[in-house]
Amino acid sequence: MIKKAVIAAAGRGTRFLPITKAYPKELLPIANKPIIHYLIEELIAAGINRVAVVHRWDNDLVPNYFRKDAGLQKFLKKNGKEDLLAELNAHRRALKELTFIPQPLHFRYGTGSPLLAAKNFIGGDDFVYVYGDDLVLEEKSGTFLKSLIDAFEEEEAAAVIGAQKVKWVEVQNYGTIEFKKRRGRLAQVVKVCERSSRELAPSNLVQFGRFVLSSKIVDAVSVLRPKGKTELMFPDAVNLIAKKGKVFCAPIKGGRWLTTGDPLSWHRANVAFMNKPRLTHK
Repeated sequence: MIKKAVIAAAGRGTRFLPITKAYPKELLPIANKPIIHYLIEELIAAGINRVAVVHRWDNDLVPNYFRKDAGLQKFLKKNGKEDLLAELNAHRRALKELTFIPQPLHFRYGTGSPLLAAKNFIGGDDFVYVYGDDLVLEEKSGTFLKSLIDAFEEEEAAAVIGAQKVKWVEVQNYGTIEFKKRRGRLAQVVKVCERSSRELAPSNLVQFGRFVLSSKIVDAVSVLRPKGKTELMFPDAVNLIAKKGKVFCAPIKGGRWLTTGDPLSWHRANVAFMNKPRLTHK
């Protein structure tokens, strides 16, 4: 059973500057909780109990958010706010491990580098990889992610990718998926094409930050030598393993992906979450 997850939270959040000069975008609020708080809840609901958060080497605000605040705990208990106290402590009861890994300064920027930083944590285990600015809004948190884990295990896959259709005019902003064989909800991935134009995009089905992966993906990231690119992009590693192993994508059902990577998308995610009844994790 897959019990490990890595959260990528080492980006600069340049589209949110100047606030992200000192404040990581993963701590920006959706209603009254930071984005990363929702991610931890989703992982727990999907059966994950060991989580590594890869954060910027020069910023400890994400680890500080999850550290126990004895003064706050005492205040809430004294003032009869046990419901808030229980919510603050929920992840401590559910997780066997929550570790924080600073991404070294010399690592190349991009979505592949957090996996190199978490190499020792991953070891030889299959795991879940989550982008720190992607949310899933669904009736019961963790449902879609658990379906990806189940598909990975049933198909003995090298990777299973979360996907969602977007408007054709938006495809150039995302990684579009070229696929062939279908197995029910699943489609076998040929490759992921980063930021292709509408004319060149193979489909309007795009990947988003929910992945279930074999530990071999770390080796694929390690050998990447991107020509003409300044970033180490995770989809390039997916394309490598898709040449030799089974990689599938699964379109989301019963929910939707909400990116928070820019101010407008973040605002829309806030509206969507605040217009929905409180998420249940039971």
